[in-house]
Amino acid sequence: MLPPDTDIRDPAAVLSRLADVIASRRGLDPQSSYVARLLAAAPDAALKKVGEEAAEVIMAAKDGVAGRTLSEMADLWFHCLVVLEQAGLRPEQVLAELARREGISGLDEKAARRAEQKT
Repeated sequence: MLPPDTDIRDPAAVLSRLADVIASRRGLDPQSSYVARLLAAAPDAALKKVGEEAAEVIMAAKDGVAGRTLSEMADLWFHCLVVLEQAGLRPEQVLAELARREGISGLDEKAARRAEQKT
């Protein structure tokens, strides 16, 4: 849990601290922590949760329920952070990738990725 005085005006710092908390759960007793249980399980457990949460985001957004959409999106982001931890990655790396793509047309970016995959 993030400290109550967390400054949400710095979302990158919030994500970083949350990733630190998730990382600190690695190796703990799976009976004592939901995150420890996900990290101790096969990688498919966290991946399955990402899929479930993504579906819940879609349903909430389709229903037009803003509060539920926000809550489900937070669940999705959280489980994505668990997957990043499993992969040895950090949210800062995702933010850096988003920054790299900023200002690039989505169509151009996809075309560049396709060209890279062919080489």
